Amino acid sequence: MADVIRATEAPDRSRSGLSPDSIRRGIVDHLRYSIGRPADVLTPEHFFRATALAVRDRMQDNWSASARTSLDLGRKVVCYLSAEFLMGPQLGCNLLNLGIEKATRTALEVIGLDLDEVLACEEEPGLGNGGLGRLAACYLDSLATLQRPAIGFGIRYEFGIFDQEIHDGWQVEKTDNWLVNGNPWEIPKPDINYLVNWGGHTEFYVDDAGIERVRWIPGRVIKGVAYDTPIQGYGVDACNMLTLWSARAVESFALDAFNVGDYYKAVEEEVSSETVTKVLYPNDEPDVGKRLRLLQQYFFVSCSLQHILHILDDLTDARVTELPDRFALQLNDTHPSIGVAELMRLLVDERRLDWDEAWDITVATFGYTNHTLLPEALETWPLPLFAESLPRHLEIIYEINRRFLDDVRAKYPGDDERLRRMSLIGEDGAKSVRMAHLATVGSHAINGVAALHSELLKQSVLKDFYEMWPDRFSNKTNGVTPRRFLALANPGLRALLDEIIGDGWLVDLYRLRGLEPFADDAAFHRRWREIKRANKARLAEYVRTTTGVELNPDWLFDIQVKRIHEYKRQHLNVLHIATLYHRLKNTPGYEIPPRAFIFGGKAAPGYVMAKRMIKLINSVAETVNSDPDVNRFLRVAFIPNFNVQNAELIYPAADLSEQISTAGKEASGTGNMKFMINGALTIGTLDGANVEIREEVGEENFFLFGLTVDEVAQVKRDGYRPMDYVDHNEELKAVLELIVGGAFSNGDTDVFRALVDDLRYDDPFLVLADYAAYVECQERVSAAWQDVDAWTRMSILNTARSGKFSSDRAIVEYSDEIWKVHPVTVKVER
Repeated sequence: MADVIRATEAPDRSRSGLSPDSIRRGIVDHLRYSIGRPADVLTPEHFFRATALAVRDRMQDNWSASARTSLDLGRKVVCYLSAEFLMGPQLGCNLLNLGIEKATRTALEVIGLDLDEVLACEEEPGLGNGGLGRLAACYLDSLATLQRPAIGFGIRYEFGIFDQEIHDGWQVEKTDNWLVNGNPWEIPKPDINYLVNWGGHTEFYVDDAGIERVRWIPGRVIKGVAYDTPIQGYGVDACNMLTLWSARAVESFALDAFNVGDYYKAVEEEVSSETVTKVLYPNDEPDVGKRLRLLQQYFFVSCSLQHILHILDDLTDARVTELPDRFALQLNDTHPSIGVAELMRLLVDERRLDWDEAWDITVATFGYTNHTLLPEALETWPLPLFAESLPRHLEIIYEINRRFLDDVRAKYPGDDERLRRMSLIGEDGAKSVRMAHLATVGSHAINGVAALHSELLKQSVLKDFYEMWPDRFSNKTNGVTPRRFLALANPGLRALLDEIIGDGWLVDLYRLRGLEPFADDAAFHRRWREIKRANKARLAEYVRTTTGVELNPDWLFDIQVKRIHEYKRQHLNVLHIATLYHRLKNTPGYEIPPRAFIFGGKAAPGYVMAKRMIKLINSVAETVNSDPDVNRFLRVAFIPNFNVQNAELIYPAADLSEQISTAGKEASGTGNMKFMINGALTIGTLDGANVEIREEVGEENFFLFGLTVDEVAQVKRDGYRPMDYVDHNEELKAVLELIVGGAFSNGDTDVFRALVDDLRYDDPFLVLADYAAYVECQERVSAAWQDVDAWTRMSILNTARSGKFSSDRAIVEYSDEIWKVHPVTVKVER
């Protein structure tokens, strides 16, 4: 190995060549000059970093050409503003997209390393929590693959939300120090930095033209520094960029304080400033947490908008009035919605535009994607906190609101109740700033993320705005990238698909329809089942090593992995498991097709009920798995620390995908799509994208149960009494008694009492109302599973009919219908 590392290479080939020898030499160069370790102390981690840097080199030529081409042609660019980008490990994806997987494997073999061992060394970036961040990552992948110029903007969190461990069945949060070994994909750009104000007060002054203006005198100033990560498209030379902002002190070291011995004061500002981007989603229950979260959102939005205006001014020579023609700014949920007020500040206060002209530019530039129907997720900020933190922005929001409500009055004269509902300032109890309203008023396009969700937006949380501006509203159903979640996660299936229908499905997922003629082919069935079993065996080994639970790959794998939340109803799933346990223990001769129930997901640290749900899952698992009367038919496992890395093992192994949220609560879901493209069958309600999944795959290939949105509303109007369902269902009553009576908690009758009492006497997400239908539907699942050929056919058709749920389709719709951003062909001569 030492001889290999001493090898030299001309910089052009070692930096940009795609042959195994060029890649090998690139890795060797980085081991010597970037890693700087003697050959005899190198570890697989060092080789990972060197390989990543060598791959990044090959992306840099593409990025430079992409940026230059877009600027030279004056093409419009998407700016995707998101508080989360759950990127997942990058090496595998970048090798796939560059088409150098085999070349890199060969290069490493020459050195004496296995690519899989190197891939396993990558730390997952802690830049997101769940579906919102993963969607943003999928969209960046598709934008680059479709050669649509784009920049993602977000926060470079030093620590992710948390690493999840399970102790005695309970979730325990550990620090996610994902940057401990650095991040080889990012390129620090200290020369790209902007100042961000915070707090203080405003004052009026008269400018040189005699016009009265406002000046913001901040109480504190923070510097934002850019870190850029190239985002490579699949099979093309196009490469976009993810720009993340890290907070720094304007003056990082107070030498005078240090010289007089006040060491703490010397670094106080630096420590305080860097706290802004320290951790993803601080607990916002205490006031200090709310303040920090607001600061995080404003910080990254302000840096991003300042940078966009810098590009417009200094790199394109365009006038600021051309902003909507050169950039499309998309707000990914309400987190970046302060951007509406910030852009107005930058245009009116700093560029000195007339208000009306600035407002027209702002509305024409912004689009807003809403991701939730839950009122608590539509961010609001207490007015005193907002006034203290962003005094100038509150003045701007008041002015936006005054003018907007004048328009509402003109269209709906005398409707004071409508004015109250639509105001940007909420006055129900303590006054607050309604960020979803600000995003809606300040955007020319508003969309939901599934057909049902978009209709419910129009009928509920944004009903008044839809009635006022129906042309602004549309639907853009979510999608997932097939590159990561099929090609990379499921290499066995990828190889089969390439053989049967060619590899064009990687950029046109509708080509999977070419599998339909094989849905009844016995030989194809056998190959399909062999791939699925291998994926299940791979996951079973991971579960064994991480949890100690033994799973049989020949059993039905029933999987629910997603954020733990009452509306996602993991506890309904557990009630079914407890029901089967009760039957097996109390019904002589009762048998069921063996099934492994697999869970994964994190609960927010302050969400007590969700954490109790995790404890219940693990307690049921412990009881079931250790009972010889039951464990011949049932096993239960909770996979800790659900993330993109282990998701790539989980989705391909699923036979049954649990998508059982209360109808009307899940905006879309993307896990349901990832399971579907890997051939899992769905059991679910008519909620979110489940509706469209069922339409695409056919109702005969989907296990449907539960109340519809309208039925849920009717049950609640009638005065929902969950105990009525308990009183009329002896089995449900017995199962709840098992749980509260200590059957799964070593006789402890208190640990789950609050959870069971909530179901009995409140049950806001109608778990008990859907229980009987769910259990009955699960019996249909068991019956279907026993017909091997029929199940295999349904599995094949789920994959074959998943084309609609590619993020490529979603990005084409956004680009053509909202952003008006067109492909730019990039060519790099190597």
